[in-house]
Order: sequence, then C-alpha cells, then structure tokens
Amino acid sequence: MIRRSLDRSLLITSGLLVLSGFAALYSAGQTDVPSAVADIWQKQLVWLLVGTIGAAAIFKVSPRLLDWAAPIVYGASLLLLVVTLVVGVGAGTAAGTKSWLAIGGIRLGQPAELAKLATILMLARHLGGRREPPSGLWEAAPAGLIVAAPFLLVALQPDLGSAIVFFAILFGSLFWAGVRPALLLLLASPIISLMLAFSTASWGAWIVFITIFVIWTRPYLLDGLIVWFSNAIMGLVALGLWDQLRPYQQSRLLSFLNPEIDPRATGWHIIQSKIAIGSGGLFGKGYMEGTQKRLAFLPAQHTDFVFSVVGEEVGFVGVFVALVIYTIFLITLIRIACKATDPSSGVLVFGVASLFLTHILVNVGMTVGVMPITGIPLPFFSYGGSFFVTCCVAIGLTLRVAWDSQRAGYLSG
Repeated sequence: MIRRSLDRSLLITSGLLVLSGFAALYSAGQTDVPSAVADIWQKQLVWLLVGTIGAAAIFKVSPRLLDWAAPIVYGASLLLLVVTLVVGVGAGTAAGTKSWLAIGGIRLGQPAELAKLATILMLARHLGGRREPPSGLWEAAPAGLIVAAPFLLVALQPDLGSAIVFFAILFGSLFWAGVRPALLLLLASPIISLMLAFSTASWGAWIVFITIFVIWTRPYLLDGLIVWFSNAIMGLVALGLWDQLRPYQQSRLLSFLNPEIDPRATGWHIIQSKIAIGSGGLFGKGYMEGTQKRLAFLPAQHTDFVFSVVGEEVGFVGVFVALVIYTIFLITLIRIACKATDPSSGVLVFGVASLFLTHILVNVGMTVGVMPITGIPLPFFSYGGSFFVTCCVAIGLTLRVAWDSQRAGYLSG
C-alpha cells in the first residue's frame, strides 16, 4: 500500500538523476593517465546505500514528530559546526578550510550539509506556526536569526559556497510563507549591496535604486532607515571581508571576472570547463570519449566540474535532457508543497526545493563561467558522501509529505 502511494514523479525523476549521475561519475574516472578517481563511482554506491537507508528511516517519521524534534536537530547541527571550526580539516581544492570532521585521517562528513536540512526544519516549524506571514523587518527577524547562526559558522570555515545556500533557503521559505516580494527585496538588499560593493559604480547605482525603492514602498520609518544604513554600511564591510578572504578565494573571484589573468592557476578551472563544454557541440564526443577529461585537463571532474564531463561527452542535447529532468524534478517538489496538508510541511518542501535549485544554478553556472567557483556540488551527479546522503534524506522527507497529502485526500474522499 505504501509503495503505491509514493509519489511516482518524484521517484522517477530522482531515480533518473541518480542513474545519470553514476554514468557521469564512471566516465569521469576513465582517463588516459593514472587517476585516483577511477573507482570513485563504487564509493558513491556506498553513499547511495547509506542515503537510501536514511531516506527510508526519515520517511517513517511523522511530520508532528519532526516538528517537535526540529529545535533538537537544529541545535545539534550548530554544535557540530562549532566543533568543526575547532578540529575540522580541509580537503581537495579547499585544503585551507575547516569543513570536514575526521577521525584518524578518515573524513566522516561535512556538518554544513546536515545544517542545511536542520535549518529547513527549523524554518518550517517557525514560519508554519505563524497565523500570518511576517509583514515587516522585525517580524521577519526571527527567521533571519535562525539562518544567521549556521551561515556565520559555515562562512567562518570559510565555505562561502555552502553559506550562500542558507540565504537561498531563507528567502525561499519566506516567499512560500507569504512574505511580500517588496519586503523580500528589502531583506535581501544588504546582501546584494555587499556583492556589488566590490565595484564602486555598481554599488553607487544600487544605493540610488534602493533609496528610491524604500521611498516608493514606504515601509515603517525605522525599517526604512535600517535598510538604507545597512546597504550603506555594506560598502565598508566589503573591504574588510575582502582582506579576510584566503588568497585562493580572492583569486577565484578575480578569475571569475577575467579567467585570463591567471590562466594556469585559478583561471584554469573555468577555461578548461568552457573548452570541454564548448567542444561537445550538439551531440558530444561520445560517452567516455571526452578528450579534456581523458587527458586530465579538466580539474575536479568528479566533483565541482562533473557537469563539464556531461557537456563534453553528450553535447547540447544531453545537457538539455539533464536540465529538463532537473526542471521536472523541481516542479514536482513545488507541486508537493502546494498539496501539503499543513503550512509547516509546505514550507519544508519548498525549502528543500530552494536547496536543490541553488545547487543546480550555481554549479551549472560556474561550469560555463557565469557564476564564480564556490565549490557547490551538483545534486546526484557530484561525488561526495555528505551532500549525496543529504539529498537522499531530503527526498525521503518530501515523499513523506506527499504520502501524507495523498492519504488525507483518500480519507476526505
């Protein structure tokens, strides 16, 4: 009975993405030079097993119990993030960070991935329990504080890619809870100001725009003043943040703007990714036949740049099919959120959709050079145990919400 009640569209699309991801990982390990990732797909099979068990276990948990346990899970995730800052280790291209917990040299996982789900659960509990959506900055402040804690702890590692995801989860959850778009823009404006502050002209134009927007929307006087001064202060904060970034992070941002300034180091990733995807043409060079990949010119081809392997070997047509599956997958999540039996479940599923959408947009964007390299993995494609298991558990949570909605429909019918 349970199998028949599971959402088939979600199962099929996620299954297709998992199978496609394993095919891409297997190909990524087939190179003409000795490579440590030749058997990486076999290790991913282990994470698939762990993730499937996790999804099945979370599916058995009722939404009420999840709602009750949300503060405990959220608190535990923050504690793990604090421990990671103290004893964490780095790996790969992020060797200078403290993102992984390890014992005896064996990496156990990235607590930031658990924190993403924990934050979604906590936001669902808070926003779903409100009678009315937040109508001003002060009413939205508790949701902002829920996200601010894990954001800051992850940013201090420093893992800017994962930190960005927390803000996407926040604004996605607030939007689904009914917050007005104008208020969302006011809330997001200091972040936008921070990103634009590295260009004096762009930042100046933004300050003019936000001034006009605040006057036009006419928020509460205190709210308007807070928004304007927050945007102005971000110009000063940006200079301090730039000095705090590690040299490789500064180089990544500069290389995003102009990869040619350091073509043999930080610019190498973007340049080789563009070459790989561009050389794929319409139908690609053939499965496992990508030359950039086989000659190991393409860096991180099993993690950050696995989508470049897809573009080189199956071309525009294959990339288009993959993106269509992702689109159907996201639409399915939104449909389940719409049919949720209670507000908390709806916010939960849309938070999960925001998590997946951010990872897809940023990862695909950085492989084609329209987004800076932040180390965000591609769902179901990139190798990595923590994120893969997180994706599986998120699917389990969504399947439970869909199952509850369908069962409620049967009972009411």
